[in-house]
Amino acid sequence: MQGALSIRRSLALFLPVWLMLGLVLAGMVVVATDAGWTNALLFALPMTMVYAFAAGFSAYYLCRAYPLSQKSIWSIVLVLGLAALVSGVLWMAAGLAWNGMLRALEVGWAGLEMPPALKAMVFGLGVILYGLCAVANYLAIEFGRARISERRELESKLMAQEAELRMLRTQIDPHFLFNSLNSISALTSIDPARAREMTLKVADFFRHTLGLEAHTQATVDDEIALVQDFLSIEKVRFGARLAVRCEIDEAARACLLPPMILQPLVENAVKHGIGGLTGGGTVNIVARRDASQLRISVENDVDEDQDSGVPGNGIGLVNVQQRLATAYGHESSVHHARRDNKYRVELTLPARTITEL
Repeated sequence: MQGALSIRRSLALFLPVWLMLGLVLAGMVVVATDAGWTNALLFALPMTMVYAFAAGFSAYYLCRAYPLSQKSIWSIVLVLGLAALVSGVLWMAAGLAWNGMLRALEVGWAGLEMPPALKAMVFGLGVILYGLCAVANYLAIEFGRARISERRELESKLMAQEAELRMLRTQIDPHFLFNSLNSISALTSIDPARAREMTLKVADFFRHTLGLEAHTQATVDDEIALVQDFLSIEKVRFGARLAVRCEIDEAARACLLPPMILQPLVENAVKHGIGGLTGGGTVNIVARRDASQLRISVENDVDEDQDSGVPGNGIGLVNVQQRLATAYGHESSVHHARRDNKYRVELTLPARTITEL
């Protein structure tokens, strides 16, 4: 389908150009012979359109047979020069034959006088037009090669980006599993029933995440569902100490983002925020669409005596920053700050849905 459209577009450009050249040739015939415009047009237009296809296809195949990158410039000039001379001679001969047919009609509005100057002009114009066809074909070939090279380079970049995202993504599962096993281990000695419940929920959580492996993007709704699965695991350990509040804008629910991008932020909020509070606290998750941007924030209570930063090695937050930078570049940002015993991480990324891709 694209090939047919490309051919139609090429013809839409090719035919008007040669039609204008036919009009130019007709004007030159009028000046050279004092013939009427009807005679000149009847001679020039059919000649030009026939030559358009003959010279165009001939130059195309020669340019393909003698690519600039593989043949010496002198061999290309020699071959195309000989082809242009032969084409000029053939075009002049075709013009004489066509003019003879027109004159055989013996009407005043058809046929021309063909002085030597006009013959030389037709020959010279044929040589020049053939050379221009060759130049145009070489430009088209090189442009096509450049487009293919750009597409391959883009595909390579996308493959590298996908590999990097996959690598960053694989950091999350072991990190979460390590923290979950520590929690289960702590519960085993004090509450075996809750430890068993948490083990089953962890298994369900990983079963759910395996379904996301084949996807490069998930909706906000999917991410919130995954986060809620994770929080249900943590509630087994924290009980009433862990409160959760979600405010999801309806316009944001269908927006796309990298899968499991929120889970490490919520995990940090629970482990390093709520986990350090004797009385527990609240994790607030807010998602809203702001025109062309999607803004998601994860906020949690922290101990007032805790340092301004969140304790820990920062794997989750750094991973999120790297994944967003790899996926969206300068279109995304991650900001985190502590204020009034609240620690807040806000993500900003392009707001796109499946229908807007």
